[in-house]
Amino acid sequence: MTSSKPKTIQTMKPATAAKKLGVLLSATPAEFQEGVVSRDELNALQAKPPTWLADLRRNGPHPRQVVAARLGVSISGLARGGVTEPLTTAQINALKAENPEWLGRERAIQAELRKQG
Repeated sequence: MTSSKPKTIQTMKPATAAKKLGVLLSATPAEFQEGVVSRDELNALQAKPPTWLADLRRNGPHPRQVVAARLGVSISGLARGGVTEPLTTAQINALKAENPEWLGRERAIQAELRKQG
C-alpha cells in the first residue's frame, strides 16, 4: 500500500535562479532579489521572459560566464585579461572590435582545448 504524499514545491534562492537565467542578480528587479523562485516560475521565466529579463539578456550587465561565452574565452581567461567586472553588451562588442592581444591569445587557447576535447 502506498501513501500519496503532497507534491512539494521545489524552490531556489534568487541567486541560483539568476545564474540559471544567465543574468546578474544585482541587475534584477527588487521583487526577484527578495523572493524565492519555484521550479515552475523559473520554467515560465525561461519560456516567456518578461521585459526586464529580455532587456538584461540583450543589454546586460552580464555575469562572467556570459561575458566569457560571448568573447569565446574561459572565465579564467577573462581574469588573466584583467576583466573582473560584469560587462554590458556594448562593452563586450567594443572589446571584440578592439581585439586586444590577450583576447586573441585566450581565444586561441579555447580553440585548442575544444579541438582536444
